[in-house]
Amino acid sequence: MTEAAAEPGATHPVRRRDRGRWARTALRPARHADPATGRAARPASAAWRRGVRLPPLVWDSLVPALLLLNIVTTDGSHEFPAAVALTAALALPLLWRRRAPRTVFAAVTAAAFVQWLMGIQLPADVALLVALYTAAANSGRRGTLVAGALVEAGALLACLRWAPHGAFLTPFVAVTAMVVAAAVLGVNVRTTRAYLAALEERADRLRQQQDQQARLAVAEERTRITREMHDIVTHNLSVMVALTDAAVYAQHRSPDKATAAMLQISETGRQALTDMRRSLGILRTDEPDAERHPLPGIAQLEALADQMCAAGLPTGLEVHGGHAHIPATAQLTVYRLVQEALTNTLKHTPAGTRATVRIRCSTEAVTVDITDSGPHRPRPAAAPSGHGIPGMRERSAAYGGALQAGPLPEGGWGVRTRLLLDSGGASSA
Repeated sequence: MTEAAAEPGATHPVRRRDRGRWARTALRPARHADPATGRAARPASAAWRRGVRLPPLVWDSLVPALLLLNIVTTDGSHEFPAAVALTAALALPLLWRRRAPRTVFAAVTAAAFVQWLMGIQLPADVALLVALYTAAANSGRRGTLVAGALVEAGALLACLRWAPHGAFLTPFVAVTAMVVAAAVLGVNVRTTRAYLAALEERADRLRQQQDQQARLAVAEERTRITREMHDIVTHNLSVMVALTDAAVYAQHRSPDKATAAMLQISETGRQALTDMRRSLGILRTDEPDAERHPLPGIAQLEALADQMCAAGLPTGLEVHGGHAHIPATAQLTVYRLVQEALTNTLKHTPAGTRATVRIRCSTEAVTVDITDSGPHRPRPAAAPSGHGIPGMRERSAAYGGALQAGPLPEGGWGVRTRLLLDSGGASSA
């Protein structure tokens, strides 16, 4: 609850949070209190934003233009033509420094050497620092050292020639500091550029890995849904067909049994629809079916055995050990394995066959053993990978188990596996 207090002279009460916001607003210095200052600042900021967006060639032309303008407007000596020519030779190559930094550095260095031979001092020598910065920003360590050594040698020659008598050290140290600063700035720019490129490459690689993982997750989810739908549809349709045949056979001799079989068919169909909706992820938790039909597990094996008995396959169930500690996904795997094995027995064995299901639970593993008393004869070929027995092998392998399915020496058919609860596949099942 937020308390409200009436401010003196106010019509409506003001909450504490609003008063704090009003106080911060009142204490904050006003921007552009003077209307004239505000009007002047807005065009200046707009002009700065437009200037920042100028093409690189425009920025590169500023230094040559300023150097040429300086020499034209300030130099009135008899060396004016040579000074203008040397200034142009030093400054104009900077226009192409982004495209060919080494060539531009070589051209500027050559022009500076000619200037030193002619003995003309020019402000355009700052072009050497710009060229050094560009070379350091676009070259490796060896190129940067060579470029810095050349400029430093030029600085030494210039100070030896033009430094006042007895004052060599001060200008030499100043020029050396500028050379080092230009080189270090270029190296920092190159390092930052390489770091950003590495970050972009890493981001692209992570994006590709995420896309690949997403595609793998989608493929795994499709495989899971396909396996679940196969088990649900195959089992429930087999039970419904068997119950329908029994109802047709008993409709004249025993109407009560026929009615019970038809009711069982209806219940089986509803159960199949509920399982299909849950497998497809469209069953909302607020629907009553979600509470009446929990996720199938070991506790639902008794109902499964009763269903198979009603369909004409007498099934015995033995569960040894507690199963409360077993994860829900592992219990679902046990349920689907038993469901698939009993469905195969119902479809491929004659009347009178009996099935037995034995489940042994421990803290480390769950053992599943399904046998039947059918005749010793070969079963039909397995369905494509992901269905039938291959699908059972995949479910078992997800928990580190090796499923064994085949005829028994004493007759009948057996399916056996052992699911490891602490296996790595359990977490991904």
